[in-house]
This record gives sequence, C-alpha cells and structure tokens, in this order.
Amino acid sequence: MTEKLSVLGSTGSIGTQSLDVAEMRGYEIIALTADRNAKVLEEQIRKWKPKYAALNDEEAAKALKIAVADTDTKVLSGPDGVVFCAAAEEADTVLNSVVGIAGLKPTLTAIGEGKNIALANKETLVAGGALVMKKAKEKGVKILPVDSEHSAIFQCLEGMNKKDELKSIILTASGGPFFGKKREELENITVAEALKHPNWSMGAKITVDSATMMNKGLELIEAVWLFDVSPDMIDIVVHRESIIHSLIEYNDNSVIAQL
Repeated sequence: MTEKLSVLGSTGSIGTQSLDVAEMRGYEIIALTADRNAKVLEEQIRKWKPKYAALNDEEAAKALKIAVADTDTKVLSGPDGVVFCAAAEEADTVLNSVVGIAGLKPTLTAIGEGKNIALANKETLVAGGALVMKKAKEKGVKILPVDSEHSAIFQCLEGMNKKDELKSIILTASGGPFFGKKREELENITVAEALKHPNWSMGAKITVDSATMMNKGLELIEAVWLFDVSPDMIDIVVHRESIIHSLIEYNDNSVIAQL
C-alpha cells in the first residue's frame, strides 16, 4: 500500500493528475521532479512541501532554488538530481511519468532501492524491458502500469485464476486525427494538425506518436514485458469512441473490458 510517494515528471499531464489522486488518497509527497518548468514546480513545492525537488534543466533549477529558499525543500539539478529523488529513502513508491528514455535510469535506481514503481514511462520497458523486469523480480518490487491501456489490462487480469486461462490481450487505439485519410492527404500534414487529438489532451510527444500510431507499437512492446506474453498474443483494434480502454480474452472466448 502506497503511503509515501515520489513523483517524477510532476508538472506534466500524468504528473499533475497523479498528484490529484495523491491528495484524494492522503499520500505524503516525498519528492517532485520536472524537466524545466520551475514555475509550476514552485507551486507544487509550496502545496505539497516535499523533502526534495529536482529540475533536469540546471539553469531552471538555480532559479527554483532561489524562489523556494523560504521553504524546507532541498532543490537538486540535472539528471543526477532526478535519480536522487527516485532513490529517496523515505518514499515507498515512485511514480515515473518522465518523457522518453530519460525515465530508464530513475526506474532502475528506484527498483534497486526496493521501491514499487507506478510506471507511466513506456520507454523504460521499450528500451530496457528485460533488464527492468529481471531487476524488479530480484528485488521483489511491483511494476504497476499507470497508462490508460496497460492499467486497464492490469485490472482485467486481476480476475484471472491461472495465466494459462489467457488467450489474448486487446489494446485499443483511437486512430488519432488522421484516421481514414488517404495517402495523398497525409503528404502535407503539419505538426499543429498532428497535435489535434480527437479524444485526449496529452503531452506533445505522445500526441504525435498517437497520430502516427507509433505509440501503439510502443505499447505492444510494453505489454509484452509487463504481462509476460508473446507479441502474437496481443491484438490492436481501432476504437474511435475511446470508451473501452483495453480488453482481455480468455480461452473460453469470453472477454473482459475496462470502460
């Protein structure tokens, strides 16, 4: 049971929503980190009073240190500062919503310190799945998926008695803003158009990855590692309404979905 939480990537979409949940559940916030958004991180520090905070951008961290000098929060900087927050002794769970491959080292460090991982950084498993899952098993820590689709699968699997009952995992995709367009219509697409996701408000990288459907390829790799299944057990379906987050199919062909 989580009681003390470190949030990596606390100023992003998932980070801010996670802090809302932490407030509802009464979790203590031990550490907060972000890339360079000193303004929002300062606001979070004043609200949550974490023991530690870190900005990946060193110049932004200098400004933050001055801005929160009247608080008891210790401000760190650079990738090492983020890793320090991931390993903070007082935390029992580390939520990783850092963008990109930068999330791998903090995840491995936190696992090494025996922290459970609430994972919203899919690149951690895309790039280092074998390493991460092996280390988690050795340390006896849980990897808990936070992303919509993988959290849905995780919850659906809770009702399964034995792993050999599972026939397939079904990931859903909205299809993004370019669904149904012909090849010639895609030749002059702009970044602004790619960022107009039909259903969700997300960070720029994941929104562009969703527009190209690359994100679903990354999610397939993530699911292989998280749920210890082969790629051929995973299907991907376009579901424009985004009501169903994901599904699992049993050997008897019954299906459980999270909506």
